[in-house]
Amino acid sequence: MTTIQVLGTGCPKCRQVAENAEAAARELGIEIELVKVTDINQIMTFGVMMTPGIAIDGEVKASGKVSSTAEIKGWLQ
Repeated sequence: MTTIQVLGTGCPKCRQVAENAEAAARELGIEIELVKVTDINQIMTFGVMMTPGIAIDGEVKASGKVSSTAEIKGWLQ
């Protein structure tokens, strides 16, 4: 199972990234574990200084922007 970590404090942009990740997985028909990392110290351990960020299986794919469903689908394939 793929783990997607949404890195952010819970702001509207962070929630949008989580929604986009869920939509991407649904469209691809794959099962994911969605983890919301909200602790700023834990977010910094990923090397992310600007939120929202997204990591797939611990590898940061983007930070400081809302990743689209299409982008996330590309990372999951």
